[in-house]
Amino acid sequence: MSFTAAAFRAPLRGSARRAAQIPKSQFRTNWNRKFSTPPPAPEAKAASSTGLYLGLGAAAVGGLGYYFFNTSSGKETGSALKSELQAAKVKANFVPTKEDYIKVYNRIAKLVEDAGEYDDGSYGPVLLRLAWHASGTYDKDSKTGGSNYATMRFEPESLHGANAGLNVARDLMEKIKEEFPWISYGDLWTLAGVAAIQEMAGPHIPWRPGRIDGFAAQATPDGRLPDATQGADHLRNIFGRMGFNDQEIVALSGAHALGRCHRNRSGFEGPWTFSPTTVTNDYFKLLFDEKWVWKRWDGPKQLEDKKTKSLMMLPTDYVLVQDKSFKKFAKAYADSQDLWFKDFSNVVSRLFELGVPTEQFVSPEPWIMPTVEEQGEKKN
Repeated sequence: MSFTAAAFRAPLRGSARRAAQIPKSQFRTNWNRKFSTPPPAPEAKAASSTGLYLGLGAAAVGGLGYYFFNTSSGKETGSALKSELQAAKVKANFVPTKEDYIKVYNRIAKLVEDAGEYDDGSYGPVLLRLAWHASGTYDKDSKTGGSNYATMRFEPESLHGANAGLNVARDLMEKIKEEFPWISYGDLWTLAGVAAIQEMAGPHIPWRPGRIDGFAAQATPDGRLPDATQGADHLRNIFGRMGFNDQEIVALSGAHALGRCHRNRSGFEGPWTFSPTTVTNDYFKLLFDEKWVWKRWDGPKQLEDKKTKSLMMLPTDYVLVQDKSFKKFAKAYADSQDLWFKDFSNVVSRLFELGVPTEQFVSPEPWIMPTVEEQGEKKN
């Protein structure tokens, strides 16, 4: 199990606020380059850019493109070609519109709510975990990993212990990919993370598209994601490799407001909060307000709340109140959800862009994707 959400907009929206306040038993019942042809001149752009995007993609896999994308000797060259195609599309403004991506967002948001009996009635936490783990493999020194190539599609990365259970989220995203084949997996997965946070009453997460799909040869080695059994030094090593400092480590930790651990995946068991499908700062508040004791069981070391024995914390969670530097940030977030929402939004946006060359992005600045509720309010 990694340190991420097992698989945040203040104040909470109506139903989410109520859900965060009701007892757990009731809550769970109710929340069930050179090889490419020159791109067309910008004025040749059609009214909707989606078809043009698809056309360029088709050209890329035709002629020389077919060789580079479909022979084993040309795959790495093919990846470079795709990267240059992406940069060319950006330069020519030859990409889908923001409205196209909002349609994808909306489809993801609907899927989040159609979880039925899965976990606590939402696919949101596991989709956020997918986005997190696809991005958190970045190494700032070697400049490898991150969300650009979506390499978790390949073995052995898909089989890394920290990614156990994420086949659920990847399979769900395949359904969206079938409906919107023009979107890259990296864009799809990170957009799913944005939708999960925002639709579960969290803050807006600035996001923009431009990631490309890579190959198995670009998959990252095991050990780049956090080990939940470790301590402060481990967290600083793992997150420092991505480029994050202590404050940012703690802010990202708040993603554990969502979801739960599964014994058949990580070995750990249980939710962190009483409202695991709503983004709140309860994770931080509970760290300070509850008495945490080591759970007596045959599983790996984890803590449980002494009062109800229904919540859990991982060793990497508890270190946030033991380490002096981490503790001051955790206390600040426990005292102010608004502060945590602001910092969490900034750091998650950065996390989701790790490993993506700036020239690939379709916009100089990230977009704010409106929630489904905000879109409805605008129409009314």
